[in-house]
Amino acid sequence: MSTSPKPIHIIGGGLAGSEAAWQIAQAGVPVILHEMRGVPGVRTDAHHTDGLAELVCSNSFRSDDWEYNAVGLLHAEMRALDSLIMASGDMNQVPAGGALAVDRDGFSQAVTAKLEAHPLVTIVREEIAGLPPAEWDNVIVATGPLTSPALADAILTATGEESLSFFDAIAPIVHADSIDFDIAWRQSRYDKEGPGGDAAAYVNCPMNKEQYDAFIDALLAGPKAEFKEWENVPYFDGCLPIEVMAERGRETLRHGPMKPVGLTNPRDPTVKAHAIVQLRQDNALGTLFNIVGFQTKLKHGAQAETFRMIPGLQDAQFARLGGLHRNTFLNSPKLLDRQLRLKSEPRLRFAGQVTGVEGYVESAAMGLLAGRLAAAQALGRDLAPPPPETAMGALVEHITGGHLAGSKFQPMNINYGLLPPLEAPRQDAEGKRIHPKDRGRAKKRLMSERAIEALKAWRDVA
Repeated sequence: MSTSPKPIHIIGGGLAGSEAAWQIAQAGVPVILHEMRGVPGVRTDAHHTDGLAELVCSNSFRSDDWEYNAVGLLHAEMRALDSLIMASGDMNQVPAGGALAVDRDGFSQAVTAKLEAHPLVTIVREEIAGLPPAEWDNVIVATGPLTSPALADAILTATGEESLSFFDAIAPIVHADSIDFDIAWRQSRYDKEGPGGDAAAYVNCPMNKEQYDAFIDALLAGPKAEFKEWENVPYFDGCLPIEVMAERGRETLRHGPMKPVGLTNPRDPTVKAHAIVQLRQDNALGTLFNIVGFQTKLKHGAQAETFRMIPGLQDAQFARLGGLHRNTFLNSPKLLDRQLRLKSEPRLRFAGQVTGVEGYVESAAMGLLAGRLAAAQALGRDLAPPPPETAMGALVEHITGGHLAGSKFQPMNINYGLLPPLEAPRQDAEGKRIHPKDRGRAKKRLMSERAIEALKAWRDVA
């Protein structure tokens, strides 16, 4: 007589924890998801609701191009593995050029509803203060960058290691009806269509050199939030506050989030803007837009004053101003095995940003994988992670030892540099010579095709 497996416990109902719960339940294993948001008096510094999988920074899952972009490849792999996060994102997408961006409220509501309705998922609103009880023998810790102090301290005690931390920054959100469209215009860079088929997904605000220089001066002079106890914390280059970028050089921003290339002002096509600020739709109604790349640690009063210097935003009304929260992640190459388990206490498996991946999609992908690995363990099956030729497998390789030997472990987005290399092709499928400048792009396509084939082969025997 067979017995049903014991429940798997998940601590944390963010993207990683929600995805892990879904994967476990879909495998036929009961799961108990513990989420502290919703408990009276318990909150985090960045969340605003008690919904599962709340997006606290951008609303973008970044590029959806699986052929030539590594994060788009990760999207495709997750879709192939019945990802709840990707399915909910696809159902709640908003225009974003070549990216997949979502209505953040609709997205969270969809994830929450799916998990609440699943017969094998139990959601418990409680804070796990400290390590989970010893009788929980199969646990996923998916508390993310906002791990509660009590649990973080317990993890540090169990590992004997110091976590590293960095600031993750939140971009401000503007009411669409306060944008001056006599100055701003809608266009995606190079008119590229996104998954929703919209080639004019962004709002563009142009600056001439004088305006740009004045804006940089204001960024540099504006009062910043002080975090004395967190001084000397390294920023992650993928999410730098805009004023930190400005401090690295006056031209940094116009070669970064304010670059004007691929955009033409329809009111005067002959005049090229010195810099351009882009805004991306933030909700399905199209009433809110976030300022792309404008994560900031400026104090709120200075934010409103400085960002209204942007042409087209001189009368901007802000639905939310920017802010910062602390991220905590493990020294995973030393602490975790390839099953994402804590070497010193294997009943604990980790998922999401706390493992040292960076980004919504990467975090959810590690939740997906942790869920499948935990479910296999509960069912008495052996399951190896996906091969390193896949985007998911490459992330596992990175966080369990694939970073540069001898260097300090830092968070990482998925990128082709994490996958085993391939030689750039010199001929296309028809035998025609590929121009040298196009070989890098052709190489990405080959790596993506290899990854999809390897992922499907792993899925079919998993």
